[in-house]
Parts: sequence; C-alpha cells; structure tokens
Amino acid sequence: MAYPIEPFTVSKSFCPLKSVVIFTGVKHSYFYMALVAICLVPLGQAVDEFDEAVAVLRSVGGEGQGNTVAGQVLQRLSNGGADTLPALLAAMDGANPFAANYLRGAVEVIAGNTIAKGAMLPVVDLGEFLLNKSHDSRPRALAFELIRRIDAEAAEQLVPGLLSDPSVDLRREAVDRLLGQADAKARAGNKSVSVLLYRQALNAARDLDQIQVVTAALRDLGREVNLTRHFGFLVDWQLVGPFHNKDRTGFAAVFGPEKDAALSTSYKGLNSKVTWQAYSTKDEYGMVDFNQPYGDLKEVTGYAQTDFISTSDQPAQLRLGCKNAWKIWLNGELVFGRDEYHRGMRIDQYQLPVQLRKGRNTILVKACQNEQVEDWTVQWQFQLRVCDATGTAIHSANNKELKVASK
Repeated sequence: MAYPIEPFTVSKSFCPLKSVVIFTGVKHSYFYMALVAICLVPLGQAVDEFDEAVAVLRSVGGEGQGNTVAGQVLQRLSNGGADTLPALLAAMDGANPFAANYLRGAVEVIAGNTIAKGAMLPVVDLGEFLLNKSHDSRPRALAFELIRRIDAEAAEQLVPGLLSDPSVDLRREAVDRLLGQADAKARAGNKSVSVLLYRQALNAARDLDQIQVVTAALRDLGREVNLTRHFGFLVDWQLVGPFHNKDRTGFAAVFGPEKDAALSTSYKGLNSKVTWQAYSTKDEYGMVDFNQPYGDLKEVTGYAQTDFISTSDQPAQLRLGCKNAWKIWLNGELVFGRDEYHRGMRIDQYQLPVQLRKGRNTILVKACQNEQVEDWTVQWQFQLRVCDATGTAIHSANNKELKVASK
C-alpha cells in the first residue's frame, strides 16, 4: 500500500512546497519518521537541515530501503559548500556500506563542484580529519584523496607517516612509496639498503599483491621470507574423518566432533571408527588439505581442531579461505558457516570478528566435500589465520614458527 504525504510549508525544508512524497510499504519505517522530522515540523520550529539530511542518508539500508527518500535528500545536500565536507566525512563513521555510498556521493559532488568553480577545498580541515585515527578508515582515505586532488605535494609529504596506519588503504600508499625507493636502490646496485627498505615494506604491507611483490624481490636478493608467519596462518592441527556428506546433507548434520571434540574421543565415521590424528601443513599459505590423509574422496565431511593461546582478552578476526562448505566454532560457539561449493577461494575470503579470551581458545573447522567430479572440484581444504582488523597477524603463544625454504 502507498501512503501519500503532503508536507506543511516550512521556512527550512528539503521538501518542495506542495510536493507529494510516496512511501511504499514503509509507513512505520525509520524513513517515514525521518522525512516527517524534516518536512512536517511545527511552524516556527527551527530545523537543522544538514543534520536531518545526514540522518536520512545514514539510515539507508539494503534491498533499496530508503533509496527514494535518500536520493531526494542527497540532491539537496550536494548543493552545500565545501565547508560541509569534514562533517560529511565524519558522518561516514560507523555508517553501513549503503549509507556510506550516499555520503561519499555527496562528498564527491561537493568537492567536484568546488574545484570546477576554481575555489579551494578546506585542506587544513581535511588534513586534520585524515590525521585523526579515531575516524573510520574509508572516510580518512577519502580525505587523503581530496587533499591529493588539490595539493599533490602536500599529500606526498603526508605519505611516510601512513606506513603503520590502521587504514589499509592509506598504509598501501606508504608501502608503494617504500617499494619504489627499494627498487631504485636495487637498480643502483645498493643491495644492503634495498634489502632493508624491502623488509620495512614487508613489515608494513597488508595487501596480498604488495606482499607477493616484496617477497619476490627479497628472495631474488637471496633473503628468506616466512610468509606463514607474516600472515599468521595456523599450521598445526588435529584432523578427524571422514564422515558422510551424502546428497550434501553433511553440512547440517551434527557429527560427533560437534558434540564432543576431546582429542581422546573416537567416532563412528563413514565406514569405520575414526579418531583424531595430528596434521601439520608445510604449505607457506597454511593450506590444510584433507585429501592428504584421507585420499581424493567425494561426498564426505572432515573436521580440523587446534588450540590458540591468546596473551590477553582481545578482539580478533578469524580469516578463512575455503571453496567447500564450512562451519567454524570458537570455544564451542558457532561463529559462522557457508553452505556452498567450489565457487573460488582466496586468502581472507571470509573475515569473521571474534573475541579471544586470555589463555586457551579452541578452534574447530568443519569442511564438506560434495559429489562433483570435475578437475576444479578436487580440493577439500581450507586456510585459516588469526589477525587484527588491519590484517596484522596475531600469533598464538604456543605457535611453532614454520620455516619454509626460500624459493
């Protein structure tokens, strides 16, 4: 059902006089209330247009929720001056991706209009926003881009200070600069300095492509790189299986390890009794391959378990790469799962926020293999690492450093 609303005439409003706004199925939604707050205020009451508009944009949700109203408000908001840019960037803090896109759109339009008119953006205010690490990463990166658009020299001067920035996007800028310096030293024959610069770049790098570039450069110079440790992949596990996954029912089935994961326990497996067995991967990207102990089986389920010793209570992320159906438990609590098969795999494919407790934390992974027989469906494997929100590895206090030969 649609609800036509004709707003009152107010001296400050984003709603045109005598316009009709149609809400479809959202009479009691936040957007209904938000637009009423903007458009239907009592006569004589002051309305803060900017704050109300920002509130509407921050309330945009998925599946088109609030898009019509937000589009109208965005058009008005985009007519603002450059002095509103810092506030719009700040409004992106904590915003969901849909709302952040609207707010970014307003920032881009205002900045573009200002530059087209030959006017200046508030460089100092943008710089102070950038340097304030309490703001979210994406608006800070956007502030840096705005500074670079109008003053490339100033932006370049800021880059070295971004090497350990919590924003991976900003950190990338500093790593790129270091890589350029290291490459130049290597071409000039200054091997010692180039190695040190590459090491510094590797320590700071969090993006896979940069890590691979600097790793190749260091290995070409005869230096060892332990990618397993850099990423923080977990390599020492206990495996048990196989269990069935007939007709892909294994994902939902509750097998023995989900009830009792004690390493001394045995279970009824696919064809016989199964017990836990130690497994250590020597793959430098931490790949745990169930096909190694069990063979290239189909329609099966396996479990992997490891302990992670945390030095404190701390937030962390479990970052998983897997092309099979999977579930993960931390300390007996289900974290997340994905019931799909062979749709590609990459490092950090799934990023799962968790809370580690001080001391022992038990991680249990369930991986299901389906019935497909094509060459690209052979893999029954996963890789898992523990890190912070920037991708910096968090190492278990009992983690053995895996020494991988330099290639």
